[in-house]
Order: sequence, then C-alpha cells, then structure tokens
Amino acid sequence: MEHYFACNSDTAVVETKQGKVRGYVYDDMTIFKGIPYASAKRFHAPQEAEPWEGVFNATNYGYVCPLMEDDTANAELKVPHRYWLMNENCQNLNIWTPACDDQKRPVMVWLHGGGFWAGSSIEQMAYEGGNMCSIGQVVVVSLNHRLNILGYLDLSDFGEEYKNSGNAGTDDIIAALRWIQDNIAAFGGDPDNVTLFGQSGGGAKIMTLLQTPAADGLYAKGIIMSGVATGLMEDSKGSGKKLVEKMMAQLQIDDVKELETVPYASLVAAYDAVKDELAKVGAYVGCSPLQNEFYEGFALEKGFRKETANVPILMGTVFGEFGAFAPSKYDKYKMPKSQQIKIIEDFAGKEKGDQLIDLFEKAYPERPVLDILMLDFLFREPTEAYIRKRSALNQCTYSYMFDLDMSIDGGTAPWHCSDIPYVFHNTELVPSTQEKGVTEKIEKQIFDTVMAFARTGNPNHDGLPNWPSSTPENEQVMVFGKNTSLKCNFDRELIEKAVEYLGEAFAKSMEETEIQH
Repeated sequence: MEHYFACNSDTAVVETKQGKVRGYVYDDMTIFKGIPYASAKRFHAPQEAEPWEGVFNATNYGYVCPLMEDDTANAELKVPHRYWLMNENCQNLNIWTPACDDQKRPVMVWLHGGGFWAGSSIEQMAYEGGNMCSIGQVVVVSLNHRLNILGYLDLSDFGEEYKNSGNAGTDDIIAALRWIQDNIAAFGGDPDNVTLFGQSGGGAKIMTLLQTPAADGLYAKGIIMSGVATGLMEDSKGSGKKLVEKMMAQLQIDDVKELETVPYASLVAAYDAVKDELAKVGAYVGCSPLQNEFYEGFALEKGFRKETANVPILMGTVFGEFGAFAPSKYDKYKMPKSQQIKIIEDFAGKEKGDQLIDLFEKAYPERPVLDILMLDFLFREPTEAYIRKRSALNQCTYSYMFDLDMSIDGGTAPWHCSDIPYVFHNTELVPSTQEKGVTEKIEKQIFDTVMAFARTGNPNHDGLPNWPSSTPENEQVMVFGKNTSLKCNFDRELIEKAVEYLGEAFAKSMEETEIQH
C-alpha cells in the first residue's frame, strides 16, 4: 500500500485563537501534535496559552505529566505501552482530523487512564487516534493534564491563590475543553457535538466533569469505560493542611510559596515520607478530586446534578478487569468440570461455591465454571449501581459488557484495558487481540457502536440487536463477545453474591498482583 505524506509551509496550517499551528498530512488525515491549550504555575489554575508569533510546529507530541514513581515494563503483551518526555508544562493536546474544513464532524475527546495520578495521552499504543479518525470520519482529540500531587493537592488553607489546587488537574481538562470549543471548528469539528470517552481513570474523569459546573456546556455525551471501582479513584476527603505542613517540615521550609519551586523529585519524596501515616487515620492524602465549591462530589454519594442529568452516557466494564492480569494456574479448557468445581469449593467453601457456580452458569453458560475466579466485581458492582441511579433521571443511559477471551495461554479472560483497541479500531496494534474470524467482527461491532453514539447519543446500529436504554429496574446490557447479545439484569444476583463471598479473598490476591490502570 502506498502512503501519502505532506508537511510544507502552506500545508496543514490552521489559525487558532493563540496563533497559527502547522501539522502534517498523512494519507487521508491531517494530524497535529502537542498544541498548547493552557499554561499554569504549579498549584495554580490554568490560564489560556499565550499567543505566539509565526507558526507553531505541531508535529511532535508534547510533554506528559511527571510521574511519582518510575514506570516498569509489565504486562506489555496485554497492554502495549509507550513512554515519553515528562515536564510540568504538560497542558497540550493532539488532533487527528479528516480535513481542516467546515464540515463540522463529531469530535471525540479521549481522557487517558492511570487514575488521577499516572498515565498520559499517548501511554498506550491503542490510544493512537488515526484509525478512529480515518474510518469513522470524526475528529479525535487526546490531551495531557496535571496529575498526582501536581494536579490534586489541596493548599486552599494557605491562600486564595490556591483555592482549587485540589482539583487543578480537572481544571486543566476544562481548559482543554474550552480550547476545543474555541478552535475545533477550524479543524473540521463540531463544537456542539463533543463526546468525551475514557477508560479507567479516564472514565472517572468524565464522572467528575459531570459533577463540575464549570464544565457544563463543553461536551454533549460521555463514554465511561471501567471508570468506577470500589476502593479506587475515590474522592479525597477533608483538608490538605496537615499533609502540606508535614511535607514542608520534611523539606525544611517555612513558606508555602517555596513548594512552587522545590524540585519535583524532592516534592514527591516529601509526600511519600508522610502520606502513609495520614492515610492510616483516614486523613487527606490527595491525588484525587476534592469536593468543594468547584466539584460537587461523586454522584453515588452526593447525588446527580440536574444540569447534566440528560447527558447521554454509554457505560460498562470488562469481564475480568484486574483479576485477569494474573496468569491462571489452571488450563480451564482441559480440566474436567468436576475438578473445576472442587477448586472453587476449596476457594469459597462448598455451600458458597455451589451458589456461585449456579448463578455463574446462568449468567455465563458458555464459560467454564473456573472463570468464576476471574470474574470482576470490583468495577461491575459500582457500575451497576451508577447505571441504576442515573437511568432514573433519563432515557439515555446505556450499559455494556466486554466479554471476549484473548488468544493467550489457550484463552484468557479479558483484562482491564483490553477493550480499548476495539474502541479505537486499533486491534492491529495489539497482537494479543488477534483471532481469525473473530477480531474483525467484534472490532466492527464495537467501533460502529462508538461512532453511532458519537453522532446521535444512541449506540444502536444495524450490526447489533436492538439496544434499549437502561432503567432502574432493567439494566439492558449489550454483551460484546463471540456471540454478542443483549441481556437484561443477567448478572445482578451473581455480582451481589460475588462481592459477599469473594471480596476478601480477591482483595488479598490483588495485593500479590501488580496491576495497571
């Protein structure tokens, strides 16, 4: 296949509010990388990027937010990663567009995973926006923003200038969405049809934006992928005063202003030295959004805001999530069912094990019963609760489950992040997705779902059974797998019992398993 490339003084040049930017043309797309959407002093609210003279070279990815600990290569076969230059000046975004014209295409804004403390817009290979742009004829945007103690450290007790430092990372995202409103039409996008989509921490960021008045009107729809998990990505509680004072004592400084210029590595070291002591007593340790006048708090605890109650949401999880990262000790497809049952009964006890097996076989009749030990409830249970409560407010809440085994070790339950390549139409970039006669079919079903939702707020298309929105009484779940089908309340009782019977054992096993999110 021959490819087309162009990068000249008069090619792929767009006028933005701050000045001209130049990207490049590749095949049927125009691509821009690393465009600044804002700037910010440490712990302060972002400001619009300063105008520039001449033409900004938007052919390189911008800095990503510094991480608090070194990355290590792990589970790369399941989730291929990329690593990039880190700097606190990380407020930048990337754009893939079919053309810089006046066509007003749907805009897809990707919010990356990694909780509120890690990750980047390019961290995973599957985050590449080219296929989604070209095949779906949409404008794709991904962005970087402040994370961890740079984005979520509350210093509000130390002065008005820090009043929302506990949500600076979310403030950055809102600044990016404002930039998109101001500029995306020049890149061929429709500012009135912006769909946020994100996985894990990215999904949690969408739920946070729904609860943040300053974000109202900056987006039209949301796709939340594995975005809410018991015990993870929860709101911060209380004031950051004690944490900050202890950090200053570690650093031997008296003026909080000095925290703005302390080398990042020293700042992290001071935080690490004091956070565990505070966490043990439930005190504020930051690194997640803080409820205040800016952010109204997690909806399941504080209630859904009426202003965003009718924003269409497509929301779901993956069958295995974190549990499927751990390599299985057993060959489930060669092991007799009687032996599988014994393993489950040894794990949960005979009475509880038999109840789980009965419920599991009703929910997942095509799966070996041993897959009970891979079943996710950490994400699924709060996701079900979120869908029940949100669907009471509207008729535009849609539920899905990704339930497709991957071609590793004879068939591995899908793990956290395993649905991302299908959403982006990027399975070609993730070798473990490949299964002849299966991959292309499922990728098309999922991708067409995402594109339908982006265009209309409704995920239905010709390649799926009819998909009603959910109600509090009936969760209508599109289960994507080898035999994609719609199921109603299919796992509700199973998940309830799994939480009750397996929760403690699962938590212990996770302590022994390094996970990525």
